[in-house]
Amino acid sequence: MSICSVYGLGYIGLPLSAVLADNGHKVIGIDVNLEIIQRLNKGDVHINEPDLKDLVNKVVGNKTLIASNYPSKSDIFILAVPTPFDFKDNQKRVPNIDYVIAAAKSIASVIKKGNLIIIESTCPLGTTKKIREIIKNISGLSFDEFYISYCPERVLPGNILRELVNNSRVIGGVNEESSLLSEKLYKSFCKGKLLKTNSRTAELVKLTENSYRDVNIAFANELSMICSEADVDVLELIDLSNQHPRVNILSPGCGVGGHCIAVDPWFIISEFPKYSKVLKTSREVNLFKTLWSTNKIIEKANYLEKKIGRKPVIGCLGLSFKPNVDDTRESPSVEIINHLIKENMEILVCEPNLENFGQLNLLPLEIVLEKSDILVFLVAHSSFKNINFNMNSKEIIDLCGATKKA
Repeated sequence: MSICSVYGLGYIGLPLSAVLADNGHKVIGIDVNLEIIQRLNKGDVHINEPDLKDLVNKVVGNKTLIASNYPSKSDIFILAVPTPFDFKDNQKRVPNIDYVIAAAKSIASVIKKGNLIIIESTCPLGTTKKIREIIKNISGLSFDEFYISYCPERVLPGNILRELVNNSRVIGGVNEESSLLSEKLYKSFCKGKLLKTNSRTAELVKLTENSYRDVNIAFANELSMICSEADVDVLELIDLSNQHPRVNILSPGCGVGGHCIAVDPWFIISEFPKYSKVLKTSREVNLFKTLWSTNKIIEKANYLEKKIGRKPVIGCLGLSFKPNVDDTRESPSVEIINHLIKENMEILVCEPNLENFGQLNLLPLEIVLEKSDILVFLVAHSSFKNINFNMNSKEIIDLCGATKKA
């Protein structure tokens, strides 16, 4: 049984900790948030993810998973901490790896000869070797006395536990020994292919995967705006176009959110601005789609106000960045709602996957449907599908295909 310390108990680190603890490892989950530590040690979770609470309760009960806020000696250290970006100006966003560096310094205080470090956090090119250098300098160990790899996560919120086990993994060691040791760990729970490469390639693989999706969604979002001007149903257009055997257009939305797709392209753009023109344009399209969506709602509200002689009530359906999850990171829905509030619009908000969200008063779906003059579908949650209401009594703005019949 190996002892694994997992740094960061968020959407990646916590499920990973639970899966490792359920597959023969003793796991120490490390986080700076004391509330998360306390809840986890009681078998409770702060993330709404299918089957996660039951698994955490099991492994905490078995004492194979404990949570802590300080570093402990371990055989393997896994970094799953956030890597946000900093805004330098309206055009430039630069990756921030401060959390990764802080975790590395913490590891360096307890690391011993023969230990393995795995970075799962999204990182710019060269981060793995940079962390290797930091740990060497602080710990006093030489490069050949510890091992380090970059092994990016590639899971989908709402299906994380299943994908942790079944998806293939890219393993990028700084040397062959690092890759082999990392492969051994993932073999203990992963049924997918384990694909070995070097750390720099692995870092770019992670960024490429999510940038690819961002580009595809940008095309769909651009089509949706074109179709709005051309009076064409964009969903019908995409469905018919996708009947071509070599066409697979994704679905448009009110923008792009989540910590991966909306963020990762900037890691490439910031380092290679001269050569990432498609990536930058795609990011700009997806950001503009959120502004475009906001303006469409405001235009409809202003039109209806003149018609009914009062400010219409706008029912905003959905806050999360994708259907059927509680994750609001980089959510365009949140940005739209905040903008409507600044414009002094009368809004009601429903998000069935959250109990509360900041200062917003979240309401049950039934109340929002009853009291709203305009219904804005921002996220295609399952509970929003096939709503039974009188379409003639409401103005409908469907920005995500929620009202389209299957």
